Amino acid sequence: MPDRPRRIIIAITGATGAVYGVRLLQQLQHTAGVETHLIVSDAAVLTLHQETGLQRREVEALAHVVHKVRDVGAAIASGSFQSDGMIIAPCSMKTLASVAHGLSDNLVARAADVVLKERRRLVLMVRETPFNLAHLRNMTAVTEMGGIIFPPLPSFYHNPQSIAEMVDHTVGRVLDLFSIGHTLAPRWNGMKPASESN
Repeated sequence: MPDRPRRIIIAITGATGAVYGVRLLQQLQHTAGVETHLIVSDAAVLTLHQETGLQRREVEALAHVVHKVRDVGAAIASGSFQSDGMIIAPCSMKTLASVAHGLSDNLVARAADVVLKERRRLVLMVRETPFNLAHLRNMTAVTEMGGIIFPPLPSFYHNPQSIAEMVDHTVGRVLDLFSIGHTLAPRWNGMKPASESN
């Protein structure tokens, strides 16, 4: 076990679904032994306000460490900075393309590039529909590099009663990928047999 907290980089980009990034930060804010490093893109500031009513400072207050999106000299831009991985929640198609092609044109893309080259876990919660061929090829490229494409698709088998429950279920599944414990959603215990009715 490393003599440091588990460091998870979270980036929020301008795609719809800002609530996923916010909910991840809320969940990890008080998770023992976890330190979050946050990057908020310029476009994400607009989406956050539109979809959640939150200002940048309110979202940044949920993170342990905040990095500016243009600061490509930040600690997380180097492989020598030991992190346990990165989640881009949500991930715009522009950010996906930047990661897929190794552009490192801002700190989000650079940090993702570092996570990939260091063979750490990278999860992209991509948001767009329908996908065009460029989107699909970029997702394939990131997958071939070791990243995980995780479109935040809602599940219905647990009979969610609200949007918040659907968000929590998805966020919980992402945290599972990092083996971070949570109680956001019930675990699957198998299909219940259908009631007989005649």
